[in-house]
Amino acid sequence: MRAPTVDVHAHVLLPEVDALVADLPGRAEAKALDARRNGPAALAVNGPMVAARLPSLTDVTARLAAMDAQDVDIQLVSPSPSHYHYWADAETAEKVCLLANEAMAAHCARAPGRLHGLGLVPMQHPELAVKSLEQAVGTGLLGVEISSHAPGRELSDPVYEPFWTHAEETGAIIFLHPFGCTLDERLDRWYLSNTVGQPTENAVALSHLIFSGVLDRHPDLKLIAAHGGGYLPTHLGRSDHAWRVRPDAQGCSREPSSYLRQLYFDSLVHDPYVLRELIRVAGADRVLLGSDFPFDMGTEDPLATLRAADLPETDFHAVRGANAAALFTPA
Repeated sequence: MRAPTVDVHAHVLLPEVDALVADLPGRAEAKALDARRNGPAALAVNGPMVAARLPSLTDVTARLAAMDAQDVDIQLVSPSPSHYHYWADAETAEKVCLLANEAMAAHCARAPGRLHGLGLVPMQHPELAVKSLEQAVGTGLLGVEISSHAPGRELSDPVYEPFWTHAEETGAIIFLHPFGCTLDERLDRWYLSNTVGQPTENAVALSHLIFSGVLDRHPDLKLIAAHGGGYLPTHLGRSDHAWRVRPDAQGCSREPSSYLRQLYFDSLVHDPYVLRELIRVAGADRVLLGSDFPFDMGTEDPLATLRAADLPETDFHAVRGANAAALFTPA
């Protein structure tokens, strides 16, 4: 039978989450940081852009109609990364994640078989991460979405070991999707905060996971990197060279490029030649269809974007949906 077409990168907006934190200490400071990172021109565009997409972001009927128009059978939906709220204290963070996970599960329950969901964990409070992951999966979600770092912590921090262990043991999916870039005001114009910042954050986060040995210790981790993994997959020659010649770059057991075949990547790279290269270095079985639905930095026709790469038929169908179907199936 034909495997369904599966989009693994699609977002849901959860107004109830933002309402929960709207007046709390720290929220205004976090919004100010986001404003500095993006710059006034980007903020002026973002508001109307999101407003125009509210039905697709919140209403299941509108989402399904858009999926039908795209010939997408299934979406793996995740909260808008603006809901991370990694600035929040432990009590607030736990409430945010619980509310987000329940809301995501309710959203997916309105379209069983067509929507699968991811929740949130408070990465700024590592001691709560396993509990929140358990709670997310307990509501029927397939895993959680995380950013590329938390304040003062990289993903290589040893405090996350229990989280990686639990995710690996349970087969939970971890969707790595950056929000914000630590280059800050250097990217505050021309939308560089997104076009340069997102792929930079992906590359840094994945490098931490590789070089620190996290992927050595957790070879069966189901981790999907958004935006094709950013700059890393097509520029790993430099990392491999450093690993060969620099003893301080040998925190992992083998060449960094070899770990790409332990990871999953979405196909959203905006260039058919880059997509072909991603498939070459990671393997056709490690790339999944992704659209960033329904934001403007995504693609409105993910299948056309995939066809533009002119892949062999078996690779096309693997990326179109067969890989995701296998990933969603418990071991």
